[in-house]
Amino acid sequence: MHPPADVEQVVARALAEDVGTGDLTAALVPAHATARARIVTREAAVLAGRPYAEAVFRQVEPRVRLRWQARDGDRLESGALLCELEGPARGLLTGERTALNFLQTLSATATATARYVEAVAGTGCTVLDTRKTLPGLRLPQKYAVRCGGGRNHRLGLYDGILVKENHIAAAGSIAAAVAAARAAAAGVVVEVEVESLAELDEALEAGPDVVMLDDFTLADMALAVQVNRAHRRPVKLEASGGVDLGGIRRIAETGVDYVSVGGLTKHIRAIDLSMRIEGTMPPRP
Repeated sequence: MHPPADVEQVVARALAEDVGTGDLTAALVPAHATARARIVTREAAVLAGRPYAEAVFRQVEPRVRLRWQARDGDRLESGALLCELEGPARGLLTGERTALNFLQTLSATATATARYVEAVAGTGCTVLDTRKTLPGLRLPQKYAVRCGGGRNHRLGLYDGILVKENHIAAAGSIAAAVAAARAAAAGVVVEVEVESLAELDEALEAGPDVVMLDDFTLADMALAVQVNRAHRRPVKLEASGGVDLGGIRRIAETGVDYVSVGGLTKHIRAIDLSMRIEGTMPPRP
């Protein structure tokens, strides 16, 4: 799992809002003091965010050394040790909160994703994320979804086309919208959202790459799968709308290819992590 290319920039913005012109409290600690610290999880989780935590301390204090005991994507039990840190005490204290913010938030997304992926295991269905991400954390959360075993939908409005109800209304029809999409962005995946079986028929005739079944009942979803498979040009089908952990397996068992879940990135609760300074060390000679 390769981290996004903008890790350093994302971390720099996070540090700017927290540290600002300087850490007034850390300045109370002698400049020469060094210390050790440990980051542990107080609950079971799937780890995500290592590149961001590393970048935090790299930018705050390059002399801080991190020794990881787990990799992104690893499943951790409550009480597990994530990382041991050693270096200037001021740097450890200044970077603590920003590093934990990234780790606890991204691990929350990875943990939620892993639960959904496990729920559809064996069905052949893939769990996708959405654009319903926390502002400023689009790429980090998309990375965390991959750490949890899910797949990314389009990253933004620039790398995929999703024709929705208002686009169809503005274009005049599904066929017109798909034709315009093909003409405007050759080679880009074109997806159409439909809200009924009648719209599914129209979408299949228009020939997109993917059709999203929005808020379909399970019965209509299963019928949509049959209709699609019988069509001369079947497409990939994505289920969306009102998906939760308790119901996702029944959706997957209808035969759809994908289920997109906004809750992976917007309905998350931060994982309970803790960083503890374990004492100062004598200055190095």
